[in-house]
Amino acid sequence: MRRIFDIFFSLIILFIFLPIALIIIIILKLTGEGEVFYRQLRIGKSGKQFGLYKFATMLKDSPNIGAGDITLKNDSRVLPFGKFLRKTKLNEFPQFINVLLGHMSIVGPRPLVYNQFDLIPDEYKQNLLFSNPGITSIGSIVFRDEEEFLNNFKDDSTKFYNEQIIPYKAKIECWYYEHRSIFMDLLIIMITILSILFPKIQLYSYLFKSLPKHPIFNST
Repeated sequence: MRRIFDIFFSLIILFIFLPIALIIIIILKLTGEGEVFYRQLRIGKSGKQFGLYKFATMLKDSPNIGAGDITLKNDSRVLPFGKFLRKTKLNEFPQFINVLLGHMSIVGPRPLVYNQFDLIPDEYKQNLLFSNPGITSIGSIVFRDEEEFLNNFKDDSTKFYNEQIIPYKAKIECWYYEHRSIFMDLLIIMITILSILFPKIQLYSYLFKSLPKHPIFNST
């Protein structure tokens, strides 16, 4: 049922947003560095790596400069049009192709690069490897404005990301794994859409009362 839902939903989204995607492709081709897609190796189900697709929003060599795999608020590596794509989450659109290819699901833990996955506490790793990673997740909803959290700890953003954000994300993604259902997935999709339109509303805190808490991230 989950795979059928993923394919059906992805085909609908790709069909509806194809005209917008064509406009984005043209703009990206004519601006910045002329790159349209960005492909990055991520960890998938059972630890298998796959190439995750996004629209290009940053300088081509960005993983090797600045904050590396972490994107900070007002990051100088983000291209002007890329800021709009990231804010609206339109840069994630090509991942529906990953879903059709079976690399990802619509809902599931966000896939990490190897160096970030290695930082996940062992007690959470196995659960995260049991299912396909997703385009959206409870973790991406809670950290809708992840760059703002990092900005508050910009003096040592990498340490804060590794020691606070990654472990907590893993914990709440495991909470999702233990509670997952089609109804849960539909709720997460709905909340994701609403959080893009109304970023200040934290619906998840009202709908998911049993979600694990964190002294930093749940106090904002």
